[in-house]
Amino acid sequence: MLFLALLYKDALADCEASHERVIWISPRQSHPGEDILIKAVSADQAIDQLRIGVDGHYQQLAVDSRGGPPWSLTAAASLPSSSLITIEALAGDQVIDCQKIVDDQEAWLPVTANSWSRATEAFYSAWVEQLFDGDIASSLSFKSLEPVLRDPDRNFLFEHLGMDEDRSLPAHPDCADLPYYLRTYFAWKIGLPISYRACDRGTSQRPPHCSPAIIDKRFTKGPVPASQFVQLMRTMADTVHSGSARTALADDNTDFYPVPLDRESLWPGTVFADPYGHTLILSRWLPNNTKGPGRLLGVDAQPDHSVTRKTFWEGNFLFVTTYNAGPGFKAFRPLSNMADHDQLLDNASLRKHALVAPFSTAQSQLRPDDFYAAMATLINPKGLSPEVAFEAKRQALIEQIETRVTAVETGESYMRQHRGTIMTMPSGPKIFETTGPWEDYASPSRDMRLLIALKVLQEFQGQALRHPELFLLEGRSQEAVKELLATAYERSLNEDHFDYLRSDGSHWTLSVKELMDRKSRLETAYNPNDCPEHRWGALPDTPEYETCHRHAPEEQTARMGEYRNWFKSTQRPSR
Repeated sequence: MLFLALLYKDALADCEASHERVIWISPRQSHPGEDILIKAVSADQAIDQLRIGVDGHYQQLAVDSRGGPPWSLTAAASLPSSSLITIEALAGDQVIDCQKIVDDQEAWLPVTANSWSRATEAFYSAWVEQLFDGDIASSLSFKSLEPVLRDPDRNFLFEHLGMDEDRSLPAHPDCADLPYYLRTYFAWKIGLPISYRACDRGTSQRPPHCSPAIIDKRFTKGPVPASQFVQLMRTMADTVHSGSARTALADDNTDFYPVPLDRESLWPGTVFADPYGHTLILSRWLPNNTKGPGRLLGVDAQPDHSVTRKTFWEGNFLFVTTYNAGPGFKAFRPLSNMADHDQLLDNASLRKHALVAPFSTAQSQLRPDDFYAAMATLINPKGLSPEVAFEAKRQALIEQIETRVTAVETGESYMRQHRGTIMTMPSGPKIFETTGPWEDYASPSRDMRLLIALKVLQEFQGQALRHPELFLLEGRSQEAVKELLATAYERSLNEDHFDYLRSDGSHWTLSVKELMDRKSRLETAYNPNDCPEHRWGALPDTPEYETCHRHAPEEQTARMGEYRNWFKSTQRPSR
């Protein structure tokens, strides 16, 4: 099939692709009569039509449209039999990009991308957005990245190389590996170089430091089999870790660099690094309109390899200023091809010559409250009424609870399969970062996020009063808003419920109010050696607890008591 564009000098004299708008075709090589996918991506203006022409006669294609920047259209078509085929992308009546395909002896030899450009960055962003798109009214979760990549409706590059390369491809990245996996997969499919670094994990006194970049160009010499990608990912996964994205914001020797907090810079594919080592990837912006408030969506992977879509809010995207990490939104440091020599741009160069977002340390000047206020303005620039804003927080908390339900049940499934096993519990801060079953099935990080989320909902009315500029108060007094939010809070506590599975497989229903009342017990509820009833805060000698027959060893329980204050204060300890 085709690839980026079939650039034939004679045929394209009147149809030159721009550097910022490109039509991409998948699979890489195809022949007349075969089905193809077409994606048009624009970095700087909206596009609304795709059409395919045969000898000057055009047919408009049905498209799947996504907003921007970058803007993209995706369509399916059958490649016609003709000596001259033209594919055009339009904004209104204006053709803003086109590709011509000439059926001659060389027509099916594609031109590869070879180097990163604004066009390939836009394509990467649009590809990520499509991967994790779906019904926004429901949660989106996968047991691993494999079903995402093996779904041709999601993955525009599925079987792009024509080597049956995706059907058995292993894809089990954790949160630190996920950005690298997606970036490297994309580079493999379209022929780009990729870079990564070995970093230490930092100390309690400083952020991580990294070694010089390793630049791998194996994909730029033509299509390679899946084994080459798998080999590189194994090496990369053994090299990168949770410290790779936590590097200091002003550091040049990094895989990621910080970007401005504006819509033009925060494209899907941008990474969010929290100060404790968790990373998420932005996947979609949803504007606020008559259908509801705006939302910013991201995805993350967990140690158990599950991949879940998350809504931006304080409970998911943790922003805390700290001297031993550089948290916030970051982009991959771009590889620039100068005089046929690939090199990574330093921060000074990125201030002026970034492919997408310029280098900026503005996030380092923000306190957490101001950071979230700035993001609220970006996500809902027209503002929200306090009750609509509270409802968005309420829904985000429910999403957070559902994520923990899955995490606890995953751990319980492991314990059922390994009956009689006592899972080893690490000591001190290593409960948050280790390897093996504890890393995969214990939930200290997710539990801390849940405790933060409960706290955010409790304190929301205070935020509304501290930042009235974020809300459409419609002439209401602060006292009236305070009363309105207090009523909404109490109603949500009693109306919102969820189920979890007890030890015997039966369902037990809890209200959010019951969960809120159990916050202190959730501070020591992350150990899979304990039964799920205990992990959801049930008390002994209650009907809920009757099915619990497994408990963590006394020594582990004692240590969890020592670590309780980390969870009570919702502050992870320094390494």
